[in-house]
Amino acid sequence: MLDAIIIISNLPDLASAEQLAKTLVERKLAACVNILPQVNSIYRWQGQIQQTAEVTVMIKTIAQRYDEIEVEIKATHPYDLPEIIALPITHGLPAYLDWIGVETKRDIHV
Repeated sequence: MLDAIIIISNLPDLASAEQLAKTLVERKLAACVNILPQVNSIYRWQGQIQQTAEVTVMIKTIAQRYDEIEVEIKATHPYDLPEIIALPITHGLPAYLDWIGVETKRDIHV
């Protein structure tokens, strides 16, 4: 069974978000990546409160592709500790969820 998920990550700029999105879709790791520009993140890092403008990506894929996507994000992300979280899609338009499965289905050895 192909379980649809959304992976969320934040990147420092639009160019890096677009490059990641194109790579994931071209490699059939993601069916679609939404890029949400100009989010404002407030967080604690190394004991200090930080406020940073970032670009959020929402990656629509299947759970079976998570590990490959995590590797790709970690390999290309400029942050020491990139946000990479996955959320299950528990409900959705069946045809759309099927489309996610079709677009991310490929031979594992490709």
